[in-house]
Amino acid sequence: MDVNDNKKTLLRMLPGVDNILEHSKTEPFFENIPKSVLVRSIRNIVDDLRNAILDGRQNITENDLTEKNLIVSKILKKVIGLAESIMSPNLMHTINATGVVVHTNLGRSLLSTDAVENLLLISGRYSNLEFDLSAGKRGIRYSCVEDILCELSGAESAMVVNNNAGAVLLCLETIARGKKVVVSRGELVEIGGSFRIPDVMAKSGCILKEVGTTNRTRLKDYENAIENDTGLLLKVHTSNYSIVGFTASVSLKEMVELGTKYHIPVMEDLGSGTFIDFSKYGMSKEPTVQESVASGADVVTFSGDKLLGGPQAGIIVGKKDILDKIKQNPLTRALRIDKLTLAALESTMRLYRDPDKALEKIPTLRMLTVPISQIEEKARQLGMILEDIGNLNLCVKIIDRSSKAGGGALPLLDIPTKCAGVKVKGMSVNSIERYMRVNRPPVIGRIEEDMFIMDLRTVQDDELQMIGEAFNNMLKRA
Repeated sequence: MDVNDNKKTLLRMLPGVDNILEHSKTEPFFENIPKSVLVRSIRNIVDDLRNAILDGRQNITENDLTEKNLIVSKILKKVIGLAESIMSPNLMHTINATGVVVHTNLGRSLLSTDAVENLLLISGRYSNLEFDLSAGKRGIRYSCVEDILCELSGAESAMVVNNNAGAVLLCLETIARGKKVVVSRGELVEIGGSFRIPDVMAKSGCILKEVGTTNRTRLKDYENAIENDTGLLLKVHTSNYSIVGFTASVSLKEMVELGTKYHIPVMEDLGSGTFIDFSKYGMSKEPTVQESVASGADVVTFSGDKLLGGPQAGIIVGKKDILDKIKQNPLTRALRIDKLTLAALESTMRLYRDPDKALEKIPTLRMLTVPISQIEEKARQLGMILEDIGNLNLCVKIIDRSSKAGGGALPLLDIPTKCAGVKVKGMSVNSIERYMRVNRPPVIGRIEEDMFIMDLRTVQDDELQMIGEAFNNMLKRA
């Protein structure tokens, strides 16, 4: 048969939308599916089949594009699959087997049980979000976290906005709009999503004054740059990269002394802020929020998630006179956080009153500091679960690898870990990766040395069985 004649035959065989819609009435699955979703699904499937016929495509689905696969019953199966996908939430639980603890693409930090429980309570009930219970009048939403933030950091005042980029923007706009901000060239970082410190500074209305070189900046560079219209000395912690070798930088304490001499405020953007000294646990030294405040900085900003292990937020702590001005800035309302973020943040911060409890209960801290013996035991358990499937084509190997902190923090840190490397005879590793990625819940690992690698540092205990079920289902279809 001529190719064009074959296309015409297949097009004639393709049922119309109304025909398929009528037949769907006999399918119980569609009883609870909104008509708009049903019609959309049918149209999408029919359009895809029609385009496949016209383009001459084969194998567009699991089966060849033939007349027997264009009958209504076959098409309805495809419609069910699409409708089910449309009705499922787009944001879903995902198993992080990458070994990157603060994985930006996978939702960054996991909240503690305390934070989740408080979220459930506050989200389903009214709260005193902006009501002063003692005075019986309107209150300020930041008051529920200000005291605890000041207590932990040693700052005079504190407030919270939606993320750290917003915190930096708000502070710069308040303190130095129309004035020069002096910053080292080596600290003009780019954070996630291509947002750069110079861009944030430009949006704030400040004038960037670069000093020093990429690898070396001295105190005299800052002092020589000070002019009558200098509004701020800014230090940016390079938390997402590191310059090594022939380097020189100015400490925050030295910058504060210089700022005091010339009556110019000093601000530090910590990026991934932390209240825990990770060097005590064999990791790289990161400046803590407490240390930055103790150095005398007028303002310190940092993220509420990432290394802190709370919800996404931008936290601002510092001197009361400057924080009062920041709180009065109209941008504050545009950048403010909601009750859910406040509830999760307060619960997280309260755990930091006892550092040992914080390490135990905050998932990010727990995953970063967990003994490798526990990870090895988890890898062994997963290996047993996969072996119990009883498929001779499945090969599982426990291997040594390194995890990463992620989230733009501790860039040079390689944390020893244990991984499960999987191969399946007769199946490419790319096929394994793809199946795991489209599984429900998705299992996100990585490919190395022709194996699908799962790092057990970031896999939660109750997810081991889920991974086993995913592999079992995959092998049944193979």
